[in-house]
Amino acid sequence: MMKLEIKTLTKQFGQDKTGLSNFSATIEKGVLGLLGPNGAGKSTLMKIIATISKPTQGNIFLNGEDIVKNPDVIRKTLGYLPQDFGVYPNLNAYEFLEYIAAMKGVGGSGLRKRIDILLEGVNLTTDAKRTIGTYSGGMKQRIGIAQALLNDPKILIFDEPTVGLDPEERVRFRQLISEMASDAIVILSSHIVSDIETVADEVAIMKNGTLIEKNTSFAIISRVENKIFEIALSPNEVEGFKAKYLVVDITRLSDKTLVRYISHEGSEPDSRPVTATLEDAYLFLTKNKQ
Repeated sequence: MMKLEIKTLTKQFGQDKTGLSNFSATIEKGVLGLLGPNGAGKSTLMKIIATISKPTQGNIFLNGEDIVKNPDVIRKTLGYLPQDFGVYPNLNAYEFLEYIAAMKGVGGSGLRKRIDILLEGVNLTTDAKRTIGTYSGGMKQRIGIAQALLNDPKILIFDEPTVGLDPEERVRFRQLISEMASDAIVILSSHIVSDIETVADEVAIMKNGTLIEKNTSFAIISRVENKIFEIALSPNEVEGFKAKYLVVDITRLSDKTLVRYISHEGSEPDSRPVTATLEDAYLFLTKNKQ
């Protein structure tokens, strides 16, 4: 069984900026979803695990071997899609994936069949012979997902993989990841909390380079059970209400504004309790408005 042990990982950028601070976690088979505001350290953590960047201090062990000291231990079994994934616009999908396969040392008689399977999995079969420069942003993202899977990796790292994907393609991606996760470690970051909630076995919430919570979605959601309410307000009441409570969502109706909010000490009159979600818990833990 694959196991990643991250121990007191710290990453400094110059003297004033800390990307990670004493981050420790154990990651095993399944999907770990990373959530956190911009600057929380998610991409920094992923780059260090992918051996693209080195920590200032700390260690990462894969099945007991330190990948900071010996990065080849993880590289041979790694699939990685960075947030700023680039393509070669003059190549078509087949040519691009064959090129990436050569860089990864993946070859043999079964390569073309594997590429066909991957292109079908990301719904690019009919566009496979078009040059990638003619692709939309979502299609380029899908070819990025395919390249990450080329070497049948046992550790997959996806940094904001659903950016640019339409709702149907997001569902397809989640199904693909669910299938992979039965036999691999998948680390996935996204600003779309519902994507994480749907697919992740565990969720890690980060803030300011530190880990503030790591647990199942169910356990994290339980932190805000019986604290989530909705109330209909007139538009001119909303700003004053936001100053008093942590508002997590606002829906404009014809003559009223429906406000979803967190309260520790009971609700305002005319409020109704609603079922908590992972997004509620995420905002509660990262905003931490008491």
